[in-house]
Amino acid sequence: MKISRIKIGNFRSIKATEFETDNFNIVVGQNNCGKTNFFEAVEFFFNGAGRGGLSNDLKHKRQSDLEILVEIEFSGAQDGADKMQHEGNKTKIQNVLRESDSVTISRSSSNPKKRKVFVNGEEVNPGTGFDAALNDFLPKFEYINTKQYYDSVAKYSKTTPIGIMLSGVLSAILESNKQYLDFQNKFKELFEGDDSEIKTQFDLVGGKVKVNLEKQFPDTTKVNFEVTPPVFDDLLKNFETTVDDGIETTAEEKGDGMQRALMLAIIQTFAEFRKESADEGKSFLFFIDEAELHLHPTAQRKLKNVLHELSQFTDQVFINTHSSVFVADNFPNQKIFKAEKNEGETEIEPTDDLTKPYIVFELLGGSPSDLLLPRNFLIVEGLSEFEFLTRVIRRFYSDSPSLQIIKANGDIDQAERTINAIEKAFTPLNLSIYREKQVILIDAPSAQTQGGVTDFLHRNPALTQNNQFFQIPHRDLEQYYPDQVDETYGNWRKTQAELDAVNAAGKKTFTGHKKKQLAKYVGESISQDQFENEMPIIFETLQRSWKLAY
Repeated sequence: MKISRIKIGNFRSIKATEFETDNFNIVVGQNNCGKTNFFEAVEFFFNGAGRGGLSNDLKHKRQSDLEILVEIEFSGAQDGADKMQHEGNKTKIQNVLRESDSVTISRSSSNPKKRKVFVNGEEVNPGTGFDAALNDFLPKFEYINTKQYYDSVAKYSKTTPIGIMLSGVLSAILESNKQYLDFQNKFKELFEGDDSEIKTQFDLVGGKVKVNLEKQFPDTTKVNFEVTPPVFDDLLKNFETTVDDGIETTAEEKGDGMQRALMLAIIQTFAEFRKESADEGKSFLFFIDEAELHLHPTAQRKLKNVLHELSQFTDQVFINTHSSVFVADNFPNQKIFKAEKNEGETEIEPTDDLTKPYIVFELLGGSPSDLLLPRNFLIVEGLSEFEFLTRVIRRFYSDSPSLQIIKANGDIDQAERTINAIEKAFTPLNLSIYREKQVILIDAPSAQTQGGVTDFLHRNPALTQNNQFFQIPHRDLEQYYPDQVDETYGNWRKTQAELDAVNAAGKKTFTGHKKKQLAKYVGESISQDQFENEMPIIFETLQRSWKLAY
């Protein structure tokens, strides 16, 4: 059983997001963009608000009147139910699922202690006491965050990375061991059986305590003393790991790199164990925050390989990262998500081959060599052009040569630095393979920036000589859209006055975020005929980029 869709609303920086997932999921983005907030929203779904109760700090922009919603759809529900060990819980789940193989479950701030269950789009009422059955049914959620103290990694607390991973292997060993199962049954018989002498004696003691308690609280009707059966997590408290790397010490005395590498080794062992034993038990959901932490690039690649292998069987993996190493290679059953923050709101979107190089180059600060030799480079003015063109290319020209689109953020000097970086990265024997290939598209310069553009072209005369430089007739892309009106954005084509308008606080009303959203909308809505005939310069730019491509 695995997550197939996640929907989050009003959780910290995430106003609203919804996306489908795969076996192996990578969330990338810069610091403070909200990647960890996404993971903690899922943690809220599984574990609730915790003992401290729900704080307004969890709500979007701390607005107390907003309702947090985390909704997760699971596929393979029938298989998940079949693998449940507790027959009573299993029956409750099967009665709710009936024939459906998917189930949607949500938790909200209106009642954070309870979760709603939907089957085939209809809410079901499973009755009281169902949450225990639900926890038994759902995959085991393991969140490995960066706030954990690595000096305690060898203690095998259930909150430490190594304890989390190792518990999967050791619990599977215990749960399949006849002696351990016999021990559990004997324990229940000893402390919980109707004819248990110990239980009888405990009840007698409880009766005496009740008599004495009644003197102070007359309404007391019963006092029970119950012995909780041993759980596997308790057994981990007695474990400790030592590592001999020339000097034998406990793992907690080793460096961060060794401790993280030890976690990697345990993850790999866990994956191998489940594969070799054809483990049909409870599936795991691994959420790993900053997976690359303390690992050099080679170790990062090994970690990705191990995690990907783990996700192809029973378990599912989600990681967030700042490292381009995790993004560079395409793996089957893999999804990459881009996390960005715009005006205080986190946006999480799936990517494809068109947007992946943007992630490597722009979000993660990778070098052009990390882009793995695209057919050609197209340098554009800003994010609006990138969002618009990637959608147009995906919809109408997917069979054309691949282009790496890089934004210059409206800075002609940045465009020149980008050109130089590309040339340096792809220069065999002092001959750049992209010198006569890459194309630039800019907005019409203002009077203040015209001089900079003129100087740039003077320093790079080959761009005009080889028809590698294009310029739209307006200062903004928004003025070049087709003249079309709809209910969502009004007229796609904006006037200079609309773009320059300011509110009472002196801030522009048509913000960069609004420009980006409009670019996405127009890119998804524009027809091919509209694009080619009403935005001819941009179409010509693409044609030239494709013609010059390798």
